[in-house]
Amino acid sequence: MKLTAAFGAMALFASAATATFAADLPDLAGREIVVVTENAYPPLQFVDASGAAVGWEYDAMAEIAKRLNATVKYENISWDAMIAAVSEGQFDMGMTGITIRDDRKEMVDFSDAYMRSEMVMMVRGDEARFTDAKSFAADETLLMAAQPGTTPFYVGVYEVLDGNEANPRVKLFETFGATVEALKAGDVDLVLTDGTAGAGYVEASNGGLKIIGEKLGTEDFGFIFPKGSDLVAPMNAAIQSMKDDGTIDALNTKWFLEYKMGG
Repeated sequence: MKLTAAFGAMALFASAATATFAADLPDLAGREIVVVTENAYPPLQFVDASGAAVGWEYDAMAEIAKRLNATVKYENISWDAMIAAVSEGQFDMGMTGITIRDDRKEMVDFSDAYMRSEMVMMVRGDEARFTDAKSFAADETLLMAAQPGTTPFYVGVYEVLDGNEANPRVKLFETFGATVEALKAGDVDLVLTDGTAGAGYVEASNGGLKIIGEKLGTEDFGFIFPKGSDLVAPMNAAIQSMKDDGTIDALNTKWFLEYKMGG
């Protein structure tokens, strides 16, 4: 009974804290926000075994909508079309683990960063031909998989290889999941990914995948909006409130420590 009462008190405190934050945040009066995503970058957003779209970003958006008094409608699009579509105003915002970069800021506005990650090298579990970026680059028979226009693509081209974006050693795929499948199948030898997603894939692979070498830098993730969007300031306020009250940390624990990706 005491334990139940204690948990009840904690729940009431948490609800009160959320209500306090919400009271200090902009009220969007039930406004519908159309969010586009790819559903191909676990654990941020993906389709689970039951066919449901789930992930860190979905949970975060649900909480943001609650705090801002908004509703969310989701649409899907491929990564290579997403930034242009949001820039043109086809959608109110986009989410798919998008790295905040100056060149992209010329097309879209970014929210404040909601997550920071480090770029890592993911290979098959039995890989012994190379151990880091330098030894990978030195063996011209080795291939890398990447999605065009992504941060892993640019890091692979400019920091691992020779700066030639048409280098035939970089094999292009439409989705991140396809790059991982190509790696598992032996069609390529390396996939670059942020450390959080990479750790999830390695853990789920039962030894089939591993991380090697040094970190290749950090990247900050943000949501994107059409230039001049009036949603940026409310989103930033909600993100900050979620950092302040521990909600972001709780989402990280749920999706990067507790959740076990299948497949």
